Amino acid sequence: MRIVAGEFRGRVLKAPPAEITRPTTDRVREAMMSTLYSQLGDFEGLNILDAFAGSGALGLECLSRGAERVTFYEKNQKALRVLQENLNLFPQAKRRISLRKADVLKNPPVFGGGYDLVLLDPPYATDPQVIADFLGTLVAKGMLSDEALVYYEHGKSLDVADHPAFAELGLVSAVTKTYGDIAFDIFRKDLS
Repeated sequence: MRIVAGEFRGRVLKAPPAEITRPTTDRVREAMMSTLYSQLGDFEGLNILDAFAGSGALGLECLSRGAERVTFYEKNQKALRVLQENLNLFPQAKRRISLRKADVLKNPPVFGGGYDLVLLDPPYATDPQVIADFLGTLVAKGMLSDEALVYYEHGKSLDVADHPAFAELGLVSAVTKTYGDIAFDIFRKDLS
């Protein structure tokens, strides 16, 4: 895995063991970043939550493209070791990185300022209702900025774009894309 673009372009990242994570491929990550860029305009100054960080590739890609701050959450000890090694590759960005060694679903980040982008790449077996409940906590605690986007990667067999729990939170799917067995949706607040 490599950082695709930005300040740290080409930097090689380590991946956790395959039995505990499913890293987003470079191809999907590049498509994801392009789609997010078209929705956001750019990444400069954004406060980002990488909720199921794994290797940290998604959050580090955003950091490379100018994000002001990225908070990484990971609970698996093996993945945490690899994530910490990857974060150590970016000492010049240390002040822009925060690592939480916790289960984001049990200990949601309800502190600090609002997030401009939430990156969700949970295990594909995770019920979308569980993800919606997690997002509901962030919404209730005012942790999403008005212009916030939520990136949700999942298996293509799940149709989360029309899941009623997201609509109940005031989140609407702005984009849905599929790449092989992988799909992602980008949600935004319905400000109408």
